[in-house]
Amino acid sequence: MPLTIANLLKPEQIAHVPNGSLGSPFHERTSPLNFNQAWEEWNGFLAANYYRDEHLEYFSTRNTCGVLDVSPMNKYRFKGPDAEAMLNRMVTRDVTKHPVNTVQYNIWCTDAGRIIDDGTIFRLSQDEFMLTCAEPNMDWFQLAKVGFDHVDITDMSHELAALAIQGPTSCALLKAMGFKGIENAKPFDIVKFPYLDGEIMISRTGFTGDLGYELWIDPKNAIALWDDVFSTGKIFGVQPLGLESLEKARLEAGFLSPYVDFHPALHTMDKGNDHSPFEMALSWIVNFNKGHFTGRAALLKEKQAGKHRRLLKLDIEGNKAAESAILYRDAACQKQIGYVTSAMWSPVVKANIALGLVEGKYADGPIYAEVYHQKELRWIRKVCKCTKKTKPFWAPARAKQTPPADT
Repeated sequence: MPLTIANLLKPEQIAHVPNGSLGSPFHERTSPLNFNQAWEEWNGFLAANYYRDEHLEYFSTRNTCGVLDVSPMNKYRFKGPDAEAMLNRMVTRDVTKHPVNTVQYNIWCTDAGRIIDDGTIFRLSQDEFMLTCAEPNMDWFQLAKVGFDHVDITDMSHELAALAIQGPTSCALLKAMGFKGIENAKPFDIVKFPYLDGEIMISRTGFTGDLGYELWIDPKNAIALWDDVFSTGKIFGVQPLGLESLEKARLEAGFLSPYVDFHPALHTMDKGNDHSPFEMALSWIVNFNKGHFTGRAALLKEKQAGKHRRLLKLDIEGNKAAESAILYRDAACQKQIGYVTSAMWSPVVKANIALGLVEGKYADGPIYAEVYHQKELRWIRKVCKCTKKTKPFWAPARAKQTPPADT
């Protein structure tokens, strides 16, 4: 029997599991650390919302090092002579310019140019790729494969365990673990090392906007890897990281989250509730010069019309998170022009930050947010001025430096 996540689990590892979810290959270690048993379901697996203190976990990603179990992420292998051509037809970026042993952020759309999902494509060889994404996409990939006879698509979600190691001491930790030369990996590079009785793949990627890496390994070696990370990482301030802290970090980085900032097109019932790359500030990864791809005609038409909605980064007056706030073009709140998709008070940025979707014709004008917050059971309404930002809220130099400084 092949070693997979499912058949590695022991009966006691499936305790406290919502909706029949399975524990990941790291569950034997993560479960005792989750004092409140604060779990949620992620693609049929158990994922920690937080372990003991979400604030401690959040600050670890900005000051030391946080470790997140990302094994539940969907992972697909595309292999064969047609793999490159098939992916290049499906996604919006030019896969032919994607070097081996690098990672490319990408999106794929419907024929109408609406976003199905986003993800990362790992080029493992000339004719082999791994695609990771938040949502299951096999049905769509099989449709996109029509006409490309020489590519095999495999759901390998159970074949790999994965840890995201994120924060300023992440590189120093990996060097201390013996991964010689990891400091020379550039953002989006892939490096492979012998590890135990097999191999570990390390990519300089992550979802926090900070210095960080993702480690991909055979599930049978997952526990040994976890123990290695946490024993070596004591002097580097390593902490287990839950999804709630990750959500804060990704917003500070300006990254998008499905079902939060955009609704995947294949799961949208009402027309207009899905989104295009132009609306989500993703025009930079739509390559019209590469030739035909799914959604190209619709996206070209939308670009020429220029009347799409726009997702904006907003610095909102005050210190009360503008969660689900309605956006207006005037302080009197007479004309509604959009809404906030994600919001938080950022401790490291020291600002009230948000992402907001606004009607295109009002995107360059003044914007006000109608914010409600509770004080001693009483709800208070405030109209707050918004300042538009063009760069990520949090973008430390170390995230792109090669080699990154040891801290």
